[in-house]
Amino acid sequence: MAGFVAWIKGVALSLGGPGLFIIAFLDSSFLSFPEVNDLLIIWLTTQHKERMVYYALMTTLGSICGCLALYTLARKGGEAFLLKRFNPRYVERAMGTFRRYGLLAILIPSILPPPMPFKIFVLAAGVAKVRPFDFILAIAIGRGFRYFGEGLLAVYYGDEAAEFLRRNAQTVALTVALGALALGTGWILWRRRIERSTVDDSAGKSV
Repeated sequence: MAGFVAWIKGVALSLGGPGLFIIAFLDSSFLSFPEVNDLLIIWLTTQHKERMVYYALMTTLGSICGCLALYTLARKGGEAFLLKRFNPRYVERAMGTFRRYGLLAILIPSILPPPMPFKIFVLAAGVAKVRPFDFILAIAIGRGFRYFGEGLLAVYYGDEAAEFLRRNAQTVALTVALGALALGTGWILWRRRIERSTVDDSAGKSV
C-alpha cells in the first residue's frame, strides 16, 4: 500500500492541479490518503505561489466530487450500505450526531485534518437523504476553508509550512475548530433566516 501511495503522489506531483483533483477525489471516496492532499498543496504552492488559488480550488473540487460519489451510493443503498462499512455502534453515533447537529456534522469534520473521522458523516448524509445542494454547499465551505488556508500558509511560510503545521498542531487545530464553529453558527443563522423568510412569504400569500 505504501508503494501505491508513493506512486499516486508521484503522479499527482507530475500532473499538478489535475493530479490534486484525482488524489482528493480518491481520498474522499473509495480510498484513503491521510494528509496527502494537505502536504501536496503545501509543496506545490511553495514551488509556484502564483498558482495557490488554482491548486486549492482543484483539491476542493476533487473532494466535493469524491464526497458526492459516496453520498450517492449511501443515498441509494440506505442504512444497510452504511452498516456494511462501519461498526453498528459507530453508525448509530454518527446518525445521532447528524440528527442533532444537521449539516454541521459534515461541515466541521470536513475542515479538521486527520484523524478526525469524516466519511461516516458523508455516508450518514446520504442515508438521511440530505438535499444535494445543501450537502455540496457544506462540503465546499468546509474543504475550501481547509485547503485555501493551507495554501495561504504555504505562501507565507514557504517550505516551512508543513513543519509549522506539525510544530503547532494543537494551536492550528484550535484555530480551525474556532473557525468551524464560526462557520457553523453563520450557517445556522443563514438557514433560519431563509426558513423564516419562506414562512413569512407563505403567510403573506395566504392572507
